[in-house]
Amino acid sequence: MTHFRKLLVALLAAPALAIAAGEDVTLDRAPINEHDLISLQRGAQVFVNYCLNCHGAGYMRYNRLEELGLTTQQIRDNLIFTGAKVGDLMKIAMDAKDAKEWFGTPPPDLSVIARARASPAGSGADWLYTYLRGFYRDPTRHTGWNNTVYREVGMPHVLWQLQGEQVLKTEERALPGGRKEKAQKLALEKPGTMTPLEYDKLVADLVNFLVYMGEPAKRSRIELGIYVLIFLGVMWVLAYLLKKEYWKDVH
Repeated sequence: MTHFRKLLVALLAAPALAIAAGEDVTLDRAPINEHDLISLQRGAQVFVNYCLNCHGAGYMRYNRLEELGLTTQQIRDNLIFTGAKVGDLMKIAMDAKDAKEWFGTPPPDLSVIARARASPAGSGADWLYTYLRGFYRDPTRHTGWNNTVYREVGMPHVLWQLQGEQVLKTEERALPGGRKEKAQKLALEKPGTMTPLEYDKLVADLVNFLVYMGEPAKRSRIELGIYVLIFLGVMWVLAYLLKKEYWKDVH
C-alpha cells in the first residue's frame, strides 16, 4: 500500500477513532501555539524520547524539523538515536506482530493522530492533551494503567515517572433539591519528578508538535495564502483603475 493510500485510510478512519474517544468525557482545552518554535522543539524532543520507541511517524522526515529552527547537526546529535539518516522517515524497528503480542494491538502511527482524533467533543489537540493527562493506576489492567478518555487502553503510561501516579476516586456531590450525584475524579497519589503545572506544559508542547506533524506545511501555506490575497487585492485596484480609464469617454 502506498503512503497516499495509507494516509487516506487513516483519515477515513477518523470517525471510528472519535467514537473510541468516549464522547461522554469533557475534553480540556489544549493550550498550544503553533507559532511557538521553542514549544515545538521541546515537543519534538519529548516525542523522539518517549513516543518514537513504539509509535512511528511514517509521513514525517527528520529533516523537516529544520523548519522549527533546528540545524541538521542538532537533529543528528539530539533527535536521532538509531542509524537513521536526517532525510529518513521517522519509523520504528518494532515488529508489528511483537507489538500486538505485547500490547494487544500494534501502536498506531502518529503522523496524523491530531487530525484523526478530532470529534464533535473537541479538536484532536484537546483529545490528546486530555488523554495524556488522564492515566491512572488500575490493577485490573495487564499494563497496570487505565485512562479516563480512552477506557481499557492497551498503552501503558510512558510518562508516569514525570507525572507521578494518579488514582481514580469516586466522590459524591450535592445537587439542587437534596439529590446527590456520584462523580469520578483523578487524584495524584504519588508525585513524579515534575509538578502538575510542569507536566501539563510538557504535554502541551508534545501535543503542539503532534499537531504540527499532522500538517507541517500549514504555516507556509497560510503565509503564502496571505501574499496571494494581497497580490489579488492590488491587482483588483489596478484593474478597476484601468477599467475607469478605458470607459471614461463612453460615460
